[in-house]
Amino acid sequence: MINLNFKKLKEDAVLPAYAHSDDAGFDLFSLEDYSLRPGERHLFLTGLSSEIPSGYFVVIKPKSGLAAKAGIDVLAGVIDAGYRGEWGVILINFGNEEYQFKKGDKIAQGILLKTENGRIIESDKISDSERQNGGFGSTGR
Repeated sequence: MINLNFKKLKEDAVLPAYAHSDDAGFDLFSLEDYSLRPGERHLFLTGLSSEIPSGYFVVIKPKSGLAAKAGIDVLAGVIDAGYRGEWGVILINFGNEEYQFKKGDKIAQGILLKTENGRIIESDKISDSERQNGGFGSTGR
C-alpha cells in the first residue's frame, strides 16, 4: 500500500478518507459554507497540502451522488507528485437549483494513479487507423 502524506494547512481541515476499504476514491471535504448557484463555478480550498510519491498522481473526480442529485461536477483536477501547494477543487453547478455546501461536506474524490510518461516526438507522418479523423459523435448514437 502506498502512503499519501497530507499536511493540514488549516486547523479545521479534514483529512481525506476512504468511505469503504475497497473504494477507488478517497473523499475530499469542504472548508467552507458556500451556496453554488446554477451555472456558477467555485474553487473550494481543502486546507491540505500533500506529498504524493514519485511515479503517482491524483485525479480529482466528482461524487456520483452530487452529480446525480444536483448536477454538480468537477472541473480540471490533477495533483502531480511534485505539487506541494494547497489542494483546491473547482466545482460547477450544471443543475437548475442553487446547492448549499456546508463546512465538512464531501465535495469530490481523489483517485491515486500511476504516472506513465510518454516520449514526445515530432513526426512528419502519422500512420493510418480504422477510425482516422472520426470523432465528436462520428460513431452514431
